Amino acid sequence: MAQRSKQPVALSIAGLDPSGGAGVIADIKTFTAFDWRATVAVTSLTFQNSSGVYGALHQSAEAVRNQIAPIVKEFRVVCAKTGMLPTREIVEEVARLFSEEDLPAPVVDTVMRSTTGFDLIDKGAIAALLSELFPLARLITPNIPEAEQLTGLEIADEEAMLRAAQTLREMGARAVLVKGGHLAGGDAVDVLDDEGRVSVFRQKRIEAGDVRGTGCMLSSAIAACLGKGMSLEESVSEAKRFVTQKIREVISDE
Repeated sequence: MAQRSKQPVALSIAGLDPSGGAGVIADIKTFTAFDWRATVAVTSLTFQNSSGVYGALHQSAEAVRNQIAPIVKEFRVVCAKTGMLPTREIVEEVARLFSEEDLPAPVVDTVMRSTTGFDLIDKGAIAALLSELFPLARLITPNIPEAEQLTGLEIADEEAMLRAAQTLREMGARAVLVKGGHLAGGDAVDVLDDEGRVSVFRQKRIEAGDVRGTGCMLSSAIAACLGKGMSLEESVSEAKRFVTQKIREVISDE
């Protein structure tokens, strides 16, 4: 049996987008850009391309655990993120792994629905996210529609984003980054509430249409920076810089 090495790695637990725009492939690219060796566990095989999601074949909770267990045995996981966790059983198993194993508190990207409207998580999984995984997370990163679904609040401005972040902390999350890309206006605003310490990130909006995988890249970049010892606020700032650059690269290639 291989002995556990000292090599540090980053871990993504998320869905597989075979077209490479999102999911674990986007996470691998991001971790690599931050000089981490990437490891992954696939929660769901999705059927998608840039036009939309056409279906998904979810893994069992046992299959997810069996992917992660050998990684934990051999490597030192220094940063982790979760993405698409489609079923209650998978969410509960992932939460058990973070509770039982030597794993860092993850960045939880609250993936719920594709940009084309395909549901990526069932209702039981949402309940398990709230009760089981959010309390273990270093950060959760809902966009506006996800924050609205989780809290029941209507979010139409920055003040409502602040209320939603506080509400999600009251529901069990340690820190919340509400992403404001869905709001209208000249500036893109993200709100970070880290145990009551609020930071607002504001930058000029880049008109790039629907760029796929930005949420995946942002959450994995935050995790990558946390693994390097940055504070959460520094990690979010650096991750936003990274994603902004990637969006500009997409625009320049069109």
